[in-house]
Amino acid sequence: MTDHEQIRQLLHAFQEGYTHRDPARLEAFMMLFTEDVETIGTNGIRPGQGEWYTDRESSSILVKEDWEFWGDFKLDPERTAIRIYADTAWISAFATVTQTIGDQAYDNYLTAIKSLLDDATLSAEHKLHDILRGASNTLFELHRGSLFIWPLRLTAVAVRGASGWQFAQLHFSFPTTRFPDVRHTDESSLDQS
Repeated sequence: MTDHEQIRQLLHAFQEGYTHRDPARLEAFMMLFTEDVETIGTNGIRPGQGEWYTDRESSSILVKEDWEFWGDFKLDPERTAIRIYADTAWISAFATVTQTIGDQAYDNYLTAIKSLLDDATLSAEHKLHDILRGASNTLFELHRGSLFIWPLRLTAVAVRGASGWQFAQLHFSFPTTRFPDVRHTDESSLDQS
């Protein structure tokens, strides 16, 4: 089997895990990753913050939460770009996450507002801005229908070791055409994030 075929086999195994989402198979699934894998989820901000994990054990948190709360992940291993140099492979793939979100989202957002209002660390102005942004986004998106299909980029690095090819780094990202959700207002805030 060629290196490219082995990488595609790794990607098929990854897809299979995300298709079945079986918590009893999580530990076996995590063997697709090196011990020191770096996994960056869609809300990873910096190492150790948000969904930016730096080893297999912590990366399993992201996978477990994806399996429980994310929609259906679909990757096309056959149309994935793979570049191999010696024992390292660079992978870039288009994928989608599909989820049906019904009217319950209105109630969920109202619950989030109540939690936000109870947060004593935020100013009234901050709370109001957050509520306005979230409410308008919720109304706009749900007005477009209950089926959500989000395009996703998956980039990864795989390395060949004694166990065969394993992921050494994965990065999930959604394209955006508007302002990103996370923003710093000045450079001094970078040290506090």
